[in-house]
Amino acid sequence: MSVNKLEEKAREILAPADVIINGDRPWDIQVHNTNLYRRVFSQGSLGLGEAYMDGWWDAKALDELFYRILRARLDEKISRNWRLALLFLKARLLNLQSRSRAFRIGEHHYDIGNELYSLMLGKTMAYSCGYWKNAANLDEAQESKLDLICKKLGLKSGMRVLDIGCGWGSFAKFAAGKYGVEVVGITVSREQVELGKQRCRGLPVTIRLQDYRDVNEKFDHVVSVGMIEHVGYKNYRVFMEIVHRSLKDDGLFLLHTIGGNQSTHSIDPWTEKYIFPNSMLPSARQITTAIEGLFVMEDWHNFGAYYDLTLMAWFENFHKGWDKIKSRYNDRFYRMWKYYLLYCAGSFRARKNQLWQIVLSKEGVKGGYDSLR
Repeated sequence: MSVNKLEEKAREILAPADVIINGDRPWDIQVHNTNLYRRVFSQGSLGLGEAYMDGWWDAKALDELFYRILRARLDEKISRNWRLALLFLKARLLNLQSRSRAFRIGEHHYDIGNELYSLMLGKTMAYSCGYWKNAANLDEAQESKLDLICKKLGLKSGMRVLDIGCGWGSFAKFAAGKYGVEVVGITVSREQVELGKQRCRGLPVTIRLQDYRDVNEKFDHVVSVGMIEHVGYKNYRVFMEIVHRSLKDDGLFLLHTIGGNQSTHSIDPWTEKYIFPNSMLPSARQITTAIEGLFVMEDWHNFGAYYDLTLMAWFENFHKGWDKIKSRYNDRFYRMWKYYLLYCAGSFRARKNQLWQIVLSKEGVKGGYDSLR
């Protein structure tokens, strides 16, 4: 098919989203290389993302472009290509999040530079959705989120809490400092361990380089913030069994996770290749299936719309601070990271993805659980 025909087809597909090729609005696509059409039609989202990294196209407002594309469900109108089929098949046949692969996500994503994350995430170093209900900026939203978690768990001085996927110690530092609890945090990122220990120095916090499957202790409460996305659907039940084993009978488990509207077994090929290898978003059904017979559902809180605000704040920090760190990376990395953050912002704005805080108990809270918002 000729380039003109492919462009005409692309225009037809984009029309329901009110996106115009080489239009003059911020969300319109500016095509710099007409080979883009063939690349996208043959490679799908992987080709679209790589073409952006290569400078083949631009849009002044990537977040708004992706919001419009996803809100119009254009992603569902482009047929699966062989790369996506291969990724799906691989996820079905292999346990991509097995113990032997557990540390790959740490090396690929979280160990790419503490300076980058310090610049982007703000003073809390929380790499998860903030709670913007009464917040005026990113730092306030993240502190509100951390405080909300502590209150939902009913933390009191002297308690011992397990933080599965502790990141750079944002929850551990906040909970130990404000609520006087002891926190054991585990992560598969060596750089997170190093910086997390520095940030929590002087507090009753232990941060370990450890896979969740190796935890064998009892805790008053368990929390996991933005980590189950790396667990994989084949391991959801095992994950929940380990949390159950680690939790005292009267304790609570708070799960903070991005969630998908549909059950899947893989993620977008571009995201898989460049950002989060061997990761996937759990659906509500996958979570409830994994906890069946283990936990009582006490509370399910969705504030996914706040992730749009969080991601836009992260991008603003990243963009403004790029000159401070660009010597460690290159222009292609900048375009990759910009694409990642703004694509995700558009996805949450379109309500394609959700953010859930789920509170679980072993036997049910006596007298009922008081939901907090």
